[in-house]
Amino acid sequence: MSLTERESEIVALLRRDPLLGSAALADALGTTRAAVNVHLSNLGKKGVILGRGYVLGDGPSVVVIGGANMDVKARSARSAQPGTSNPGHSALAAGGVGRNVAENLARLGTRTHLVAAVGADPLGDQVLAATSDAGVRVEHVLRSPHGTGTYTAVLDADGELVVAVADMRATDELAPADVDAARDLVAAASLVVLDGNLAAPTLGYALDLAAAADVRVVLEPVSVPKAEKLRDLLDPSRPVYAVTPNRDELAALGGDADALHARGVTWVWVRLGAEGSLLSGPTGVHRIPAVPAAEVVDVTGAGDAMLAAFCHAVLAGEDEVAAASYGHAAAALTVASTHTVRPDLTDRLVRRHA
Repeated sequence: MSLTERESEIVALLRRDPLLGSAALADALGTTRAAVNVHLSNLGKKGVILGRGYVLGDGPSVVVIGGANMDVKARSARSAQPGTSNPGHSALAAGGVGRNVAENLARLGTRTHLVAAVGADPLGDQVLAATSDAGVRVEHVLRSPHGTGTYTAVLDADGELVVAVADMRATDELAPADVDAARDLVAAASLVVLDGNLAAPTLGYALDLAAAADVRVVLEPVSVPKAEKLRDLLDPSRPVYAVTPNRDELAALGGDADALHARGVTWVWVRLGAEGSLLSGPTGVHRIPAVPAAEVVDVTGAGDAMLAAFCHAVLAGEDEVAAASYGHAAAALTVASTHTVRPDLTDRLVRRHA
């Protein structure tokens, strides 16, 4: 974590006595209260101090920059028939690739901050409340003049996706200046996760911030059209720790893992659905088997859980192959649930199924 010498001194004093006020800190350091308050403010921006009372954030932290929206999931009661009305049921839940990854990380026990945009409307209130209640820090979620995004998914009776429509204007409008407002948080992070739904200039700026601070980046391509715009952003001058495409997204990104390694990507994790995944990196190419699900209830959110679990395991000290296997276990638990993010997800639960 990138802290100044004075910030490190303040953190050390607060670890010994979390109840110290700014006046006592100033006396201990031989400086002024005003100067201490500036340092405390900076520590808050870096995510080291969480909220009031100088509560210190311990352990590694992740900054997720990406989409946050409301999911509308409609599931057909029988095999879906195109061109006609299908009986079934629907439900609303907070969603978005970036937001889902952040919630999974928080539920697994990783300190997580979300940089995103939602509308200044009731849907935005619901998304923020659900995300915060799950343990994600949402101080850097902007209230956009555009309406909160929606992702409407139609699922077949077996839980497989039939069609989806995304309205993500608030996320599309998230700009480099909005990411810059969280630059201290990014610089202090252990890992940054970028959602391919972001506009290309915003993704590029986030990559530059992370590279300048020497922070590892995990990039989720999201879809083939999104992957195509990411291709030109990959460059050895701003290396990427991991990219997580499926087969089609890999082709859109550059064709194969070797091409991405040449562009500065350390690990290329190719998802193969029921066949598991391939992980290509410094130790070679590893085939990771899928973890069977008890049953497939709803596939929505499985990839987000898989990515979050991988990041959580890496930060816990696992090697990348073991982290990928852990990710598959989280995905299997997710597809067996009606929830996009399982509310009962914990590190212990995943390890029992890994």
